[in-house]
Amino acid sequence: MKHYIRAAGGAVLGLWVMACGDGGFTPDPGVRTEDAEAVDLENLRILVSGEAHVFPEATATGIPLGGMALTAEEPLRVAVNDSAATFGTGQVSDDGTFRITDVPVRDVHQGLGVGLAHEGFVRSTTIVYDTAFTGTRPRTDIIDARVWALPVAFVDQLGAAVGAQRLLSHTGDPAATLATAGFVLGRVVDANGQPVSGVRVALDRSDLTDRVYYLSQDLASVNTTGTAAQGLFLFVHSGFGVSSFQLSVEGMDAYVPRNVDAGPGMSVVLTVYPGRYAP
Repeated sequence: MKHYIRAAGGAVLGLWVMACGDGGFTPDPGVRTEDAEAVDLENLRILVSGEAHVFPEATATGIPLGGMALTAEEPLRVAVNDSAATFGTGQVSDDGTFRITDVPVRDVHQGLGVGLAHEGFVRSTTIVYDTAFTGTRPRTDIIDARVWALPVAFVDQLGAAVGAQRLLSHTGDPAATLATAGFVLGRVVDANGQPVSGVRVALDRSDLTDRVYYLSQDLASVNTTGTAAQGLFLFVHSGFGVSSFQLSVEGMDAYVPRNVDAGPGMSVVLTVYPGRYAP
């Protein structure tokens, strides 16, 4: 367990870590910071652990993940090609679990993601912590995180659903693919973690709303009406520059607006759920 020490009046003395395991708190997913004592965020290093899986709708590929490299990273800084975007590295075990230790939080601005890179998959990052929930950097270990791998063939399928004409209209490049343009693949779920159908996501930037599409149940087409039974949506990036915005669910105040950053060739995976705590 972790023991946090505070002086009277709330002044931070520091963080003492006792060798009693990985800690009992669960930030995003499961951002429960109300029980956490004050810590020295300028020097704090945390553990990021959980499981890596092939994205559920692409599990038929059967590609093993054992040995795949992971990085703890800031999605915004990845989008702008910041050389200091990576805070730690790790590897997926044969059973799909991973641990990235000694991740510094002092340079986290908007959130924290876990990036995956391996032959046969697109380079992707899954958001595991978002400052939108707490207004601050993570102050406890991030455990039980679920990170998703996106096979190239699956992303090609999504690109075909969007279609060459739509990709051209967003990128201006007739040779552009979904992977080269960059995209956000999101799933809207309810408080029990079940996909929500018939909803639309809302962006705080009206100039980007035409880049949002909802995937059909068979993933063969897209529409602008709303989510199908699996709750999936796509944001297609322009293929250049960085798009930063907040995303929520139309007409549902329980869904906290989330920080999202997209860049060229960048694949972001996001689960959108109500409240502050992941189901």
